[in-house]
Amino acid sequence: MQGTIVTVDVRPGQTVASGQQLLVIESMKMEHVIAADQPGEVTEIAVQAGQTVNPGDVLIRLSPRSGDDSRPIRPSNVTGTQQERGDLADVVERHAMTLDDRRPEAVERRRKTGQRTARENVDDLIDAGSFVEYGPLVIAAQRRRRAVEDLIARTPADGLVAGIGTVNGHRTIVMSYDYTVLAGTQGLQNHRKKDRLFELAEELRLPVVFFTEGGGGRPGDTDGTGVSGLDCMAFALFGALSGLVPLVGVNSGYCFAGNAAILGCCDVVIATANSNIGMGGPAMIEGGGLGVYEPDEIGPMSVQAANGVVDIAVADEAEAVAAAKKYLSYFQGPNETWDAADQALLRTLIPENRLRAYDVRQVIDGLADTDSVLELRPTFGAGMVTALIRIEGRPLGLIANNPTHLGGAIDADGADKAARFMQLCDAFDLPILLLCDTPGIMVGPEAEKTALVRHVSRMFVTGASLTVPFFTIVLRKGYGLGAQAMAGGSFKAPIFTVAWPTGEFGGMGLEGAVKLGFRRELEAIEDEAKRERTFEEMVARMYEHGKALNTSTYFEIDDVIDPADSRRWILSALDSAPPPAPRTGKKRPNIDTW
Repeated sequence: MQGTIVTVDVRPGQTVASGQQLLVIESMKMEHVIAADQPGEVTEIAVQAGQTVNPGDVLIRLSPRSGDDSRPIRPSNVTGTQQERGDLADVVERHAMTLDDRRPEAVERRRKTGQRTARENVDDLIDAGSFVEYGPLVIAAQRRRRAVEDLIARTPADGLVAGIGTVNGHRTIVMSYDYTVLAGTQGLQNHRKKDRLFELAEELRLPVVFFTEGGGGRPGDTDGTGVSGLDCMAFALFGALSGLVPLVGVNSGYCFAGNAAILGCCDVVIATANSNIGMGGPAMIEGGGLGVYEPDEIGPMSVQAANGVVDIAVADEAEAVAAAKKYLSYFQGPNETWDAADQALLRTLIPENRLRAYDVRQVIDGLADTDSVLELRPTFGAGMVTALIRIEGRPLGLIANNPTHLGGAIDADGADKAARFMQLCDAFDLPILLLCDTPGIMVGPEAEKTALVRHVSRMFVTGASLTVPFFTIVLRKGYGLGAQAMAGGSFKAPIFTVAWPTGEFGGMGLEGAVKLGFRRELEAIEDEAKRERTFEEMVARMYEHGKALNTSTYFEIDDVIDPADSRRWILSALDSAPPPAPRTGKKRPNIDTW
């Protein structure tokens, strides 16, 4: 090559070993070491420092030394494995500065609030040794107002720990705001990190788990070129992931504004007892002239669990991480090992007295694999139970009426809860089991004030759009439009619709049907006691007509089964349905956030 001599490192008459550096040539800003390819004695040096040389020029002549047994010398530009290089030491030190053991004051602040650090939560979630972090050396965009050394020490990772690891053995993107860094606010650089990881989630089809504690947008960054920052892409990119990959939001502590928006986009929201979640924090509320509030007064769990914002309420971060792992497992395939209760016990769970309420969760626990039930939004829409379960290790979604609330009638909240859960299951190819015990859709002037007509109809339009296998077991009451809603719109829509022996059917509740259909006959009976006896006799006759055994003779349902045989029916349907088509994108445009 053409180049310039930088140094000549030997002298005439010097004995050199194989591999010893002779001189250095610079070409195109790169230095190239010229070393001896064999032992010998320097007999001529034809160049000097600063001289330009061309291909073919003589540089140094060596006289070979026969029988020389000197071992090759490592060229000076190659570092031994035990020798510490300054550049590597700098990198190791900078990474170490981001870790908890180098930030004792920050860790102590977390201990005072009874919380873990961002890195402790991430480490608990991921499988050991699997995490590859993106952007750990990033610092807050505040170089115009603070020294770089201060930013390195106090704003590691710009308050966002983010990367790819495995959860339950499956690749997952894991992200966590760090509340010890500028209150977990969304800075310029951590927005860019979110964009990067969200784009990877789309490209690699990886689920996302996001720990969202923080105060929203950060007004203190100075290094940007914009005004409002409203052109950031994070929310558009994250919203676009809905329905493509599972999105899990986990929160502990304060979560306001932009952080809450990220949380609200998630498929499932897991929150600890100390969570406060709101679309605006104290400063924003006061700035809007809406009063002065403490953070603890905004969106506490007593509000956000009851109103349906939170899907899974837990005590602390350890329980939250365990819930996140369990939730993700349903979207990671079947379990090879499983256990189940004695199915004969199901025969005793529905009271023989048809008016006696019972706990449908006992039915669910008995029917599903042991310890496989994860209920979502248990304190919202109390008349409807939505849960993820397993049958012989295979994951399913489950929707059940709760007869202890309004007798199992479907109200607006229950319908919203069920319809949204249908979307979630359909988006990620989870079959759905529906356990029906409903007198129908809730009625009355108060119910209509909740926009019941539109809310309940979501179950029909969503049920009709399902592409996953679904099936209905009628535990007891199967009346009217409510029962049809629990079967995707019709008893013939599911792969199967069967009833337990306690099942009963009708176009509307029996008592209402008698009062409506035989009003004149009953009004004609003057004796009140006789009228009541006649009414009860009519109800009894209608019950005999509508009980499961008689209904099955008309083939309105597929069979009346022994409750202990329920799992066999479910497994038969799962094995009969074709496997889901390979995923190339979304099945649904998105999953309703509500």
